[in-house]
Amino acid sequence: MRPRTLVNGVASRALDVADRGLQFGDGLFETMALIGGRVRRLEMHLARLRRGCERLGIEYPGDDLLKAEIAQLGTEIDGAVIKLIVTRGASARGYAAPVGAPTRVLELHPWPEHPADATHAGVAIRFCDLRLSDQPALAGLKHLNRLEQVLARREWQDQAIAEGLLCDARGHVVCGTMSNVFAIREGKLVTPSLDRSGVRGTLRETVLRHASAMGVGATEADISRNDVLRADELFLTNAIIGLWPVRQLEDRQWSPGPLTRRLLAAIDAAPSD
Repeated sequence: MRPRTLVNGVASRALDVADRGLQFGDGLFETMALIGGRVRRLEMHLARLRRGCERLGIEYPGDDLLKAEIAQLGTEIDGAVIKLIVTRGASARGYAAPVGAPTRVLELHPWPEHPADATHAGVAIRFCDLRLSDQPALAGLKHLNRLEQVLARREWQDQAIAEGLLCDARGHVVCGTMSNVFAIREGKLVTPSLDRSGVRGTLRETVLRHASAMGVGATEADISRNDVLRADELFLTNAIIGLWPVRQLEDRQWSPGPLTRRLLAAIDAAPSD
């Protein structure tokens, strides 16, 4: 039987208690869709991880090694989630960072259950009360410090609500707890600027690329709650859910609009993305 978890390339679920990922959240992760025997957008995920390692000063394990370990998990599986974690490794007590080999963790998870009609009918979402903190040094990275998202996700238990939108201290919408957000107004696409907080999702980048190829104006800018509520169309993205149109936020309701459907079709038609 193939392993479901690898730690530094070995089938194991054990981690050194001195690992800085556990002690300090000192690391990064990628969550990737395994569909039809291949990891979608693998090169984009590895490129983001590599950039994150460079910014944090963590030794990047290398594309070849990570691809080989991903293959050990069984890429013939159709419909699963691979989570890849890279930490700075183990160290003595204290914040001073050691110079040493990073820790690699790979996990294979079942495909999650999502609302059956989410892609076509859209989802209901809410605003969260929690405010994201500003930290430009970490903005855009998919780092292991996810306590803000954990606390925000605790704000609701209603299974009819698929996601919550997070704002910063100034009231600008930044992202969802697990997703990036796009608003459409007068045929143009806008997504929140992520220079102070938030994660630059791989599917976010894919959508922006498709919009450019389609000749659709797209900008990254500060977006208020009112901007979101006044949007003609609204949708969410991440590597696992794909693209979800929003059908309800507070008292505002939408039907999946024409530009949302065009972008969804473009993404579905390009499985190599």
